[in-house]
Parts: sequence; C-alpha cells; structure tokens
Amino acid sequence: MLRWTAVTLAVLIAGTAGAGFLYYEHLNDNIKKDTLNLGDSKVAAPTPNAAGQTPLNILVIGSDARDSEENQQLGGARETFGSTPLADVQMLVHLSADRSNMSVVSMPRDTLVEIPKCTDPDDGKVYPASEGRVMTNRSLGHGGPGCTVATWQELTGIHIDHFMMVDFAGVVSMADAVGGVPVCVDANIHSRDSQGHGSGLKLEKGTHPVKGEQALQWLRTRYGFEDGSDLARANAQHMYLNSMVRTLRENATLSSPNKLRRLAEEATRALTVDPGLDTVKKLYDLSNELRKVKPERITMTTMPNRYVGARVEPTEDAERLFRLVREDIALDGRDTGKKAADDEETKLSDDPAAADDEIAVQVRNGTRTDRLGAARGRSNTVAGLLVEQGFVKAIADPSVLPSEDRTVVRYPSADLEGDAQRVAEALGVPADAVRRSTDVSGVTLTVGADWREGTTYRAPASDDRTPESAEALNGADESACMHVNPAFTWS
Repeated sequence: MLRWTAVTLAVLIAGTAGAGFLYYEHLNDNIKKDTLNLGDSKVAAPTPNAAGQTPLNILVIGSDARDSEENQQLGGARETFGSTPLADVQMLVHLSADRSNMSVVSMPRDTLVEIPKCTDPDDGKVYPASEGRVMTNRSLGHGGPGCTVATWQELTGIHIDHFMMVDFAGVVSMADAVGGVPVCVDANIHSRDSQGHGSGLKLEKGTHPVKGEQALQWLRTRYGFEDGSDLARANAQHMYLNSMVRTLRENATLSSPNKLRRLAEEATRALTVDPGLDTVKKLYDLSNELRKVKPERITMTTMPNRYVGARVEPTEDAERLFRLVREDIALDGRDTGKKAADDEETKLSDDPAAADDEIAVQVRNGTRTDRLGAARGRSNTVAGLLVEQGFVKAIADPSVLPSEDRTVVRYPSADLEGDAQRVAEALGVPADAVRRSTDVSGVTLTVGADWREGTTYRAPASDDRTPESAEALNGADESACMHVNPAFTWS
C-alpha cells in the first residue's frame, strides 16, 4: 500500500527486460484505472520555475479493501468482507521542480476533514459534502480514490497530479517480489493485546528483514509501537519506506531477469492509478523522474496535528508544511540558496502595464481558513482601496469564496502580466505573489488569510523551516529504530 518506490522501479525494470510487445500489453492490462479528481473544485497547477520546470505531486493511497478472499484473510474480520473500503494510508509524494529532492507528507487516517461533494464516475452517484468534519479515511468510499484526491486538495491547496492506490494483497505480493526490507525495533515486540487487537507482528530486538505478510504487519502495526496511535504507525511506515528505497538501490539480485519480471508483474497487478499513469510507459517515465533523487534528499514527515478526543486535526504547523510543499521548498532545509536565487530572478514583465485607470481587477475574499470563516467585507474593502488609488475598474467579486493563506494576484496570459504586477505594487504585495493561472479570466486579486483586517498589506515573514512537529525523517538515516511500548514486549 505504500510502494511508490517499488512500483516505479518495477516498471522501469519491466521496460528494460526485453519482454516483448505482448507482455507489455499484458502488464498494461494488469493496471486498474480510476478518475483523478471527483470533486467540483480545482487547484491551480504551480507556476514553472525559471527553467520551465514544475514540481510533481502524487497521492499514494493504501486501501483496506476486503473485496476478495485474499484481502479479507490479510485484512481482518469476516464481517468486513465486501464493506466500503477505507483510505487507511494517505501519503503525498512531492517531487521538486528541479528533481533534486523529494518530500513525503503522511496524513493520519483519524484526521478530521471536510469531504467535498464527489460524483462516482462509474454510476453517477453523487455523494454530498460531509456535514461537518469526518475521518479522512472515509473519503475513499465516496466514489473512489478521486474523492480522496479532492479532499486533500480542499484541505491543503496543493495541486495533485496523480494518485496510486494499492490494497492489502498488493503489499504482500510486492514485498515478496522485492525480497525483504530491513526494519529495526528497540525491544522484542508482539503486537497483540488480551482482547486480540494488533497486527500480530512478532520480532526480536534489533534489525531484521521483513517481507510478505510480515511486511504488511509492520506497516499496519499500532498496538506496540510508541503510544499505540496512528501517528506511531506513520513513523513505522516512514522507516520502512526509507529502508526500501535504500534496499532497491543496493540490491544486486534485482539484476535477475526472472526476479525483475516477477516484480513488474506484481507491481502492475497491485495498482490502481489515474489515467495519467495508466500504462507501463507512463509509469516508466515517472520512475525515471523519481530515481533522480538520492536517499539523503528524501524527507518523510507526518502532518502536524493535535488530538480532538480520539481523533486529530491539522495545526498551524500543518499549514506551514503545506505551504512549503506548495512553494516547492525542500523539507530537508537545503533550499536556502535556491530560494534566494529564485527571489533574485523575480523581475518586471517585458510587457508594460496599462494606465491604472484602464486595468480591470476582480477582487475576491479568500480569507477563509480551516479554522476561521471568511472575514466579512474584505473584497469590497480592498476593491475600494484600489479605486482610491486610481484603479477605477476594480470591482469586488462576491460570487467566489476561495481559501488562500497568502494574498495573491493572478493573471491568465502574458499580455496581462505587467498589469498584475502593477496592481501588486500598488498594494505592497510582493512580486513573488503574482502568478499566471488559467483559472482566472483577467487580473484577479485574492485577499488571503494574511490580510483579514486593515487597509495596509504587510507581507508576513516566511518561516521556511520544516516544523519540528512534522517529525521529519531523512531517507539516508539508517539508525532509525521503532520504540516498543513496554506492554507489548516478550522474552
């Protein structure tokens, strides 16, 4: 369920194994497809960097589906057979625009979110938006993985390019094909309590390779790791993924044609993807992009959160983490020089701005956040400020209430770039907040949550450090070891 690396490397292998056209078509037929986004709203794709490169965001979904005998045996109780699947693992994989680094953000399955309205592409059934906040893992049952994508985009403001989903049986078969991944525990562990709760994982203290069902047990374990929460399970998943990346890079046995073909077979059978990844060729191209990142530039994180009863909700640190991803800032802290260079490259458009009284501007109120409603009257207030400064064609647009953490000016085409920059300059909005977007029809100023009151815009100081509460783990860290809860040890 977490095998984005195994999947992409497996398909890379398949593409070079000389299997022939018929086998290539067979692998294509293995891959299941589903719609990318089932929601009504869209998030603008990121603006290309100076070199014309754009980041890539892939949502990896682990389904607990028990829709086959094999999945039911691996996944739990008989009464859950055929039940609505849950997205119990959700990880956003962010590949930087320059392909130098990769960031992974896990969202605990217990996170409370608002699931948007989603329409099932198979039967047209409409799932209304949730009434209030519900657990994020329920999004998968609202029409498929495209609703999980829509939920992530609504919460984070991050444009998602693709998704990859795999179920219980897929994890086991692919783990067997890879040949084992080393994991570490700081004490003997048996994940089973007196009521029978737990994954059944049983390991001695130290580092051991796990594969097959034991690998699945590791990825599913809550009872026995740290505080027994879904947060502890996410930490274990991050350790496993990092170890798997290193294993795949170092494992010379994968040069065996038979092993490579088996890995390709299992990988493609395990997958459900969006149409943008629905062939071996497309997965091959993706694998080439992912392989450019070395383990030391991979950073695993968990969305910062706080408890709400037995569930969790995003914190202010979570929004900072989402912003870093949106702005393509590496979570390993090694982007300082690059960001400074990007700032220096921000320049005025070659196309001069029109006269202020000729620039049409739509002003929208984007001050709504996941914790606060939209501040009243902001679009009218800021449109009035522009009119006072001579932008007599500025008008408030109350029909759209987006959500933006920072104030932004968007324009649809190069001939309006100078006009957009002039509007930003007049209000004191920094040049890097002026962005080209096909989601607007003219110069559009969205007043963000950083300007909820007052008539003077003050750009907030950016804190581009990864929050400590994200529990970042570097991909090259071979010393990571899961802490075992003393109640689950054995001798």
